[in-house]
Amino acid sequence: MATTPSNKMRPTPHLPPNLPSLVATAFSRSVATKAVNFYPTSVTLLTINSIPFQLRYSPSLASKPKPPSVTTPKLFFNPFASPTQEMLITPFGTSPPSHNLVLNKFAVVPEHFILSTSAFKPQTHLLEADDLAAAYACIDAYARHNKELFVFFNSGDHSGASQPHRHLQLLPVENMKEGLEGEWDVLAKGLTDPNTRGKLPFEVFARNIEGLGGDGEELRRVYLELYNQACEAVLGVAEDIKHEGEAQISYNLAMTNNTMAVVPRLTEGGVVKDKDGQEVGNLALNGTVLAGTALVRSEMEWNALREDPDQVNQVLGRIGVPNRAKM
Repeated sequence: MATTPSNKMRPTPHLPPNLPSLVATAFSRSVATKAVNFYPTSVTLLTINSIPFQLRYSPSLASKPKPPSVTTPKLFFNPFASPTQEMLITPFGTSPPSHNLVLNKFAVVPEHFILSTSAFKPQTHLLEADDLAAAYACIDAYARHNKELFVFFNSGDHSGASQPHRHLQLLPVENMKEGLEGEWDVLAKGLTDPNTRGKLPFEVFARNIEGLGGDGEELRRVYLELYNQACEAVLGVAEDIKHEGEAQISYNLAMTNNTMAVVPRLTEGGVVKDKDGQEVGNLALNGTVLAGTALVRSEMEWNALREDPDQVNQVLGRIGVPNRAKM
């Protein structure tokens, strides 16, 4: 098995101390100028194997372009190559800046923003230490204001990825809870508990990252450990797993202030049917599945899944490696 190269230690990136208000101001400004495509959403809670699971209906997703594959970057407009002033929140990282924080043009909750590499790097390549350190710096910047961030990453054709320029997505947890009636919290926060993982129909691998202090090299060590487990679950072997360049599987990664989790992906989703058995759409899942959320594009899908929540469980059972704890 390949080992992690001994990279020179990178300094921890520093962010503006008022990051939450900076994001909120940028978001409000860009919604007002229509630079960001955001619409109010409908949301409800479903119970999936005793886990509260959020189902959100977002009309804005219907106008989001659906590219054929993240492996064909020439077909894409790249919003991260030179972000406009309306979309840019702040550049940051070591000099010259290694990353940009930009608004998500197709926001599903208020203040949905993105951490992208300044220079083009492929979304399908493995994350580097400075990517993970930058993501954790954002989490920490919110924590200093008693706020939580959920960070996720989509990689590969089956992951829900839609842009080949490397980027992680960030959602303020407080805003993810808006409009909910009932108790819900980010699923990833509890995934270090084997009892919680055992309730899911797919395999997921998680580790506690408290105490790492945002150290990029230590975060990458944990990330590669989880990636190795995900590769072994899909490929059936632990040898010849590469730790640089192109990822060998599709997967989603999630980070919170205390947890990192990786789920290997085999499909992006599955069909949705109405009560008469007629196909009304497709439930596609990205890294927000590790928050315990699902997003739908049409009202017909929204109605069908609320009437028959077991369809969500069935799709969850198809997107990844079957959970051995449930076999």
